[in-house]
Amino acid sequence: MSKYIEKLPPELLGIIKLAKDISFKLGYKSYLVGGFVRDLILKRKNLDLDITVEGDGIEFARTLASHLKAEVTFHQRFGTATLITPEGFKIDIATSRKELYPKPAMLPQVEKGDIADDLKRRDFTINALAISIYPETKEEIIDFFGGYQDLLRKKIRVLHDKSFIDDPTRILRAIRFEQRFGFCIEKNTLRLIKEALSLNMLQRLSPHRLRDELILILKEENVLKSILRIEELLGWDFLIPGLRLNRRKIKLLNSIIQTIDWYSKEFPQRRSLDTWLMYLIGLLDGLDKERTVSFLNRFSFTKGQTKRILSYIVKHKQLMYKLKKKLKPSRIYTYLEPLSYEVILLLKAKSKDKNLNKNIENFLKVYNNIKLNITGKDLKEMGISEGPCYQKIFKRLLYAKLDKNIETKEEELRFVRNLIRG
Repeated sequence: MSKYIEKLPPELLGIIKLAKDISFKLGYKSYLVGGFVRDLILKRKNLDLDITVEGDGIEFARTLASHLKAEVTFHQRFGTATLITPEGFKIDIATSRKELYPKPAMLPQVEKGDIADDLKRRDFTINALAISIYPETKEEIIDFFGGYQDLLRKKIRVLHDKSFIDDPTRILRAIRFEQRFGFCIEKNTLRLIKEALSLNMLQRLSPHRLRDELILILKEENVLKSILRIEELLGWDFLIPGLRLNRRKIKLLNSIIQTIDWYSKEFPQRRSLDTWLMYLIGLLDGLDKERTVSFLNRFSFTKGQTKRILSYIVKHKQLMYKLKKKLKPSRIYTYLEPLSYEVILLLKAKSKDKNLNKNIENFLKVYNNIKLNITGKDLKEMGISEGPCYQKIFKRLLYAKLDKNIETKEEELRFVRNLIRG
């Protein structure tokens, strides 16, 4: 077994050995491929296996899933499957295939091929590496395109000159991998990117593919470096004509990074943020509602994403003005409770005003955690008929609890009795 595989965690090593046994029984050659192999060589943690099979990938996946008692999703059209084991490991299984691009920027036509065909269709040489699971070979790494040397030289290089014409999303992927690993896009690949841009290849992509690649970039750890590199190489017209990354936006993006870091340290147990959405809003900051809606519609963002983005674009100036004042807790709660955490933290990132920051921090740390002790059952026992009035009573009580010294259940009941009396 390859020296690279032997150093893996025992659980992952067990899955690979099982895959080897299944390959032997089915008579299929099988390989670890792509990003998993790349990260093995770079000694970067990656527990998501990517296996390619010269044979029936669906049959292989079904057999492996049965042994592992894994959840499995099949994609019959492409001969692929994704397994999630009970321990949480993700395994992508694919039938080795070759691809033909009938037209530039369109999805390819797929047919079965061998491992050489499968690696040839990859985006960059560093992702076109494989390790044989079965049968084992003397070669530690299967490398047809010099990807191993490119890893050592820290280079991002495409496999052929039409790569960015066939699939322009690779332009964004080149930047993503370059910044993730601290590599450099090599000279000829950079020239090919510029040629593809001169042909407006990014604009020829379907909006949803462009959106998905952008989101992946905004999820990267070195997100600001990637954003600055896009500004340098591409500009942002491919996203929104006239969109520019000026000093003000760079300052805001830096502040967003710092605010996310603050939130993570202050609230380690709270739900994770859609940080990519915050960076996207940072890029959109300054756009009016009409252009923002046009952008959101074109790229088919979900209703939830659209709501959060627009709530910031439309309301942030007014909210920031209000939150700069000294306010009662109930008023702060009224302003902030309807907003998502992403939008609230964007307000904090956008302004350095002390009152605003104090109001937001008090909301997150204190006001948003206050709960009522009484329930609808208590109101019913007080003789209050069920209906919309319950919600109004609870709202008045909550606001009173925020602003006054009401703590116990008995104090809450007393407040409600006084409220209904007059």
